[in-house]
Amino acid sequence: MKLLTLTTHLLFLIFLLIGACSSSQTNAIHFTADSTSAAQKVLIVYLSRTNNTKAIAELIHKQVGGTLVALELEKPYPENYQATVQQVAKENETGYLPPLKTKIDNIQQYDLVFVGFPTWGMQLPPPMKSFLRQYNLSGKTVIPFNTNGGYGIGSTFQTVKELCPSSNVLEGFTMRGGSERDGQLLVIQGEKATEAETAVKNWLRKLKVL
Repeated sequence: MKLLTLTTHLLFLIFLLIGACSSSQTNAIHFTADSTSAAQKVLIVYLSRTNNTKAIAELIHKQVGGTLVALELEKPYPENYQATVQQVAKENETGYLPPLKTKIDNIQQYDLVFVGFPTWGMQLPPPMKSFLRQYNLSGKTVIPFNTNGGYGIGSTFQTVKELCPSSNVLEGFTMRGGSERDGQLLVIQGEKATEAETAVKNWLRKLKVL
């Protein structure tokens, strides 16, 4: 009789342990789903002509996940560099905002928006101005990042702040990229890409995004 009672108790304990293990596995799966959902609240929008800004955008995406979007125009800029320079100068002078082919649905779902661009004529490129004018980023955290041909960010980061007056604009990231004027296109590759990845990680940690 005692043996039967002991066996019953042991079976009951085994049943409880199995139930506890099953519960832990369910919680782990649920946590993974929550993490994936959180990652979707990050939006990375970039403009890139020589693919250097694109390289930085992809490094950011690798670290924080989210949605990666390239800005495209309804009417692309000319392939000829000098023709593009002249067109951009005229757009900056007149305040013209080129229409975007890129459309972003439900932008209100994103909490953190990275905006990436090259420096054009020491200013923010008109297509990025179009994006910041077209979409309401009020209440969101906006983080700019930039590549340039060696002359720095110019007024780009300041313009982002001016176009996002109701957003929390954090410290931006900048790195030397290509110089189309001098025939240098994609520079951020190979060892330079490894260097860039380290710099991006350090920047994101400083912002406490990672």
